[in-house]
Amino acid sequence: CMKRICNGCRLAAHRQGIHNRCPFCRTPSKDDNASVLAMIRKRVKKGDAKAMHYLGCKHYKGELGLAKDVPRAVEIWAKAVGLGSINAHYSLGESYFHGDGVKEDKPRGIRHWQQAAMNGHVPSRHCLGLVEAMIGNDKLAVQHFMISAKMGEEESLNSIKKMFKKGHATKVQYAEALLGYRDALEEMKSPQREEAKRHGV
Repeated sequence: CMKRICNGCRLAAHRQGIHNRCPFCRTPSKDDNASVLAMIRKRVKKGDAKAMHYLGCKHYKGELGLAKDVPRAVEIWAKAVGLGSINAHYSLGESYFHGDGVKEDKPRGIRHWQQAAMNGHVPSRHCLGLVEAMIGNDKLAVQHFMISAKMGEEESLNSIKKMFKKGHATKVQYAEALLGYRDALEEMKSPQREEAKRHGV
C-alpha cells in the first residue's frame, strides 16, 4: 500500500506479532529488489502518486537495480505532480532550480517549491526562505523560515538564528521561532516513538 509509518508504530506492530508485514494492509515485506520494484510498479499502474514519486526517486538515485536516470525520474515526478504529489513538486523544484537532469530553470523550480509549500511541504518552505535570503530579501526569508521552523524544521530555526546574529532578524522573531519549533517537536512526540528511540528502532 506504500504507506509510511513512524518507528513508534513499527515497534507497536512488532509487539502485536506483525512481523515482516505491512501493519496497514498486511502484505508480506519484500526483500529482493525485483519484488519491491514489481510492487511499486503495480501501485504506479493504479495511479498512486506516492508510488510514482518513490519510483522517480529510485530512478534518480539508481536504486533497486535501476540504472541512474535523472531525466526518467523527472518525467515520472511530472506525472506524480499531475496526481497531486507535493513531494514530487519538491523534487522537481530541486531538479529545475539546480539544473539537475534538466535544463536549469530557477523560476520553474521556485514555482514547484511554492506549490508544495502552499500544501504544507516543510522542506519546500525552507528552500523558499533560502532563495529569498540569497537575493537579500531578508524580510520574506524570515517569514518563510518562521513558518517552517514552527513546523519542526531545524534548518529553518538555525537559519533564523544566523540571521538574528547578523542583524537580519529580530530577537523576538528568533524567540518565536524557537518556541514554535519546540512546540512542533512536542506535538510529534508519543510514548511509542520515545520507546522506539530508546530501543534504537
